[in-house]
Amino acid sequence: MSYQIELRHLKYFQVLAEELKFRKAADRLFISQPGLSRQIKQMEEIFNAPLFDRSKKKVTLTEAGVYLKEEVDFLFGHIENIKKQISNINEGKQGELRIGFLGSAAQKIVPEVIFKLNKDFPEIRTNLDEMPNKLQIELLEKDMLDVGFVRIQQFKPGISKHMMHQDTFSLVLPKSHPMKKASFEAVKKLGDEPFIFFSSDDSPFYYDLMMSICEDHGFKPKTYHKSVNALTIYKLVEEGLGIAIVPTALQYGYQENVKFVELTHIPQRTELYMIWKESNRNPALKNVIKLLLKDKV
Repeated sequence: MSYQIELRHLKYFQVLAEELKFRKAADRLFISQPGLSRQIKQMEEIFNAPLFDRSKKKVTLTEAGVYLKEEVDFLFGHIENIKKQISNINEGKQGELRIGFLGSAAQKIVPEVIFKLNKDFPEIRTNLDEMPNKLQIELLEKDMLDVGFVRIQQFKPGISKHMMHQDTFSLVLPKSHPMKKASFEAVKKLGDEPFIFFSSDDSPFYYDLMMSICEDHGFKPKTYHKSVNALTIYKLVEEGLGIAIVPTALQYGYQENVKFVELTHIPQRTELYMIWKESNRNPALKNVIKLLLKDKV
């Protein structure tokens, strides 16, 4: 008769190998002693080798039995680990989170988010990509991104948001520019300067907000260059091709030859939002959102 090995056979063997007494092993397994003997005999036929020495009063493992016990212990340990891993994934304690962010979020907010995430959910891996607002929204809607950090206030239905940080604006000037922080009087003094703005295509609201700063002070800015990348803007400013207005957080982490003047006296503020798609089925997302909304990072 031909038999196939099953996990229950291996479990019967493991318990008997631990007890080395058929009655005790049968009691642990909630089966009859004759039933256990038949199962062990089937295993020995399958492996074509004796696994237990029954010639003496005390049951002992044969050399093949000793080897099989090591392998079976490893196998069941691995199965328990698989069960734990699957449970963690299902409960959102393990997995991967795809995060998009603006450069201005990379200096403080994103590192703090990752630190907090790693502390509470060390088994969740993160895939971090710096990208503009518009691309984050597109990838979020296509389920190719789990969380975004953007400077946009209005979204399509199905996208949730939470404000993470409010920031002032700062002027970006060439180091050689005569204007200094101590002598700065008003934005209206900049009416004749060429400006370099972040692209309106990427974030119309943010672009309009920067325009309003100038218009509130009586002039429409002369905009000759636009970019979605802060480093590109800084390089253009460094070369004397214009000045810029950026979130104050963007003055940190860059080594370009420019200087900053914070505009603390104007009412406009820029807000950084964490966004996610409500229908996202990534199990890790629910726990991460709950963690980050518990208190602002």
